Order: sequence, then C-alpha cells, then structure tokens
Amino acid sequence: MLGVCREGVTEAAGKLQRDSIINYSRGRMTVLNRSQLEARSCECFKVVKAEFDRLLPALQGIAT
Repeated sequence: MLGVCREGVTEAAGKLQRDSIINYSRGRMTVLNRSQLEARSCECFKVVKAEFDRLLPALQGIAT
C-alpha cells in the first residue's frame, strides 16, 4: 500500500522504535509519542488530516 519495499518499512520502524516514538512488533504498531511522530512526518500529514476531517467530520478524532 505504501509503494515501498518491506525492508524500507522495517528500517524506518526500527529507527522510530529506537527513538521511543513507536513500539513495533510482529506487524503491530503502537504510537508512544504522537507529537514526535508528527514532527518526523512529511508536510503532507497535515494536508491529509485536514481533508479527512473535512470529508468525515463525524469521525474526527478517531484516526488521530
């Protein structure tokens, strides 16, 4: 779905886990520090979130 190889996802998740931003094990991920995760994401995160909130206001806060 992301258009990247599995090794790339594993490497990125490992870096985030080493920095205590996420916990990642056996395909399950838990966000430990949302503000740091957002800070490391591309600028498109805010654009996508704003569009999601605009289109699905009843779900606002669920996927955040």
